[in-house]
Amino acid sequence: MSTATDERPDAVFTRGPIMRHVAVMSATGAVGLTAIFAVDLLSLLYISWLGQVNVTAGVGFATTVFFLSTSVNIGMMIAVSAVVARALGSGDRARARRLGGSGVLLMTLASAVASAALMVWMGPLLTLLGAAGEAHDVAWRFMAIAMPSNVLMALGLAYSAVLRAVGDARRAMYVTLAGGIGTAAIDPLLIFGLGLGPDGAAWAICASRLIFAIVGYSGAVRVHDMVAKPRASNLVADVAPIGAIALPAVLTNVATPVSFGYITAALSAFGEEAVAANAIANRLAPVAFCIVFALSGAIGPIFSQNLGAGLGARVRRTLSDGLLFSFGCVVAAWIVLFVARDGIVAMFAAEGETARLVVFFCTVLAGSWIFHGALFVANSAFNNLGFPLLATGFNWGKATLGTVPFVAAGAHLGGAEGALLGQAVGAVVFGVAGVIVAYRCVDRLSGDPAAMAHAGGTT
Repeated sequence: MSTATDERPDAVFTRGPIMRHVAVMSATGAVGLTAIFAVDLLSLLYISWLGQVNVTAGVGFATTVFFLSTSVNIGMMIAVSAVVARALGSGDRARARRLGGSGVLLMTLASAVASAALMVWMGPLLTLLGAAGEAHDVAWRFMAIAMPSNVLMALGLAYSAVLRAVGDARRAMYVTLAGGIGTAAIDPLLIFGLGLGPDGAAWAICASRLIFAIVGYSGAVRVHDMVAKPRASNLVADVAPIGAIALPAVLTNVATPVSFGYITAALSAFGEEAVAANAIANRLAPVAFCIVFALSGAIGPIFSQNLGAGLGARVRRTLSDGLLFSFGCVVAAWIVLFVARDGIVAMFAAEGETARLVVFFCTVLAGSWIFHGALFVANSAFNNLGFPLLATGFNWGKATLGTVPFVAAGAHLGGAEGALLGQAVGAVVFGVAGVIVAYRCVDRLSGDPAAMAHAGGTT
């Protein structure tokens, strides 16, 4: 239960400066995400120290498949956070607790189904990605060990979603931060100390996800008491409002790995150096722009609480401040990447075409994250204001229409550099379009109190 020192207004985002809420929620979320992204990078680095290219490749293939299961978790997390926050915004704490309990259970079940399906099909999926020989065997074994723990990850992220919905960004941050620190400590012990190699890295993932679940439970249940015991009757009633957001949110997130797969295939035509450069960029981007990744989830409860409270002006201000905050963070990170470009090349021991493309990313392509970030904010608005299908449409649009023709044309005209630039141009087009549509949706709700009341009460 909450202690006296932990008491806070249930609808904390309906008062005070919006920008402060955006900054605090995003910054604390970024700390946790940075821990995950940095540890993921360290894990692959540890594996590479084994000096076996096939083993490193195998873990890379497995990580690509894991991205699909993580997409399910993130989509469900968005839904749980949104429905709980809306209920709190409308002043119905009892309903928020009920939705919290139903959301945690539904998210765990969805994760179990997704994990089981991926385990059944992991062999063909790895082959489809191009894994063969020892790399295929390593990836298969890695997934067989770590994939079942995806359920624990879902449980921890569900509790984190509840914590974000009530505005406790600090404890939500602790969930992923604790797991990241745990992985950083356990990884080398299992990989090198016990000589388990890639299997050790897989077991370290299992341990970190157990930490997720324990820390999340402590905050959401023991401190805030915001997760009621699920009941069958409530579960049936809550499937619709949670699923209405979760299904399109999951589909939205799945678009990203599909896009990455196409770009990797396009770059493979220009040799391993181009693929290596893209791999480096894909590991740099989440760390450099972690606060933008965090913003898309962190800003959701701010939208939802103010929507639930019928505060149209604050909903619009949330969109504007979110975009402004994202822009500032991307520009700052872009400057750092530009200044550090030579050091980054040296750190990864990149040479030739790989080095040239890494510098191109730090100098030019990083700027496209202004528009990636804008679409993140727009999608968060769509997901939390009752227009989740728009988020799905824009993400899949960017992953297909905003990727395939632009990358193909760029590759034809400018080789690997042109392909990467084509991806950036597609991001500009869909980022601008997403923002325009998001403002129209917000203005539509603000100008129609009945529609706002309906959107705020649909959970």
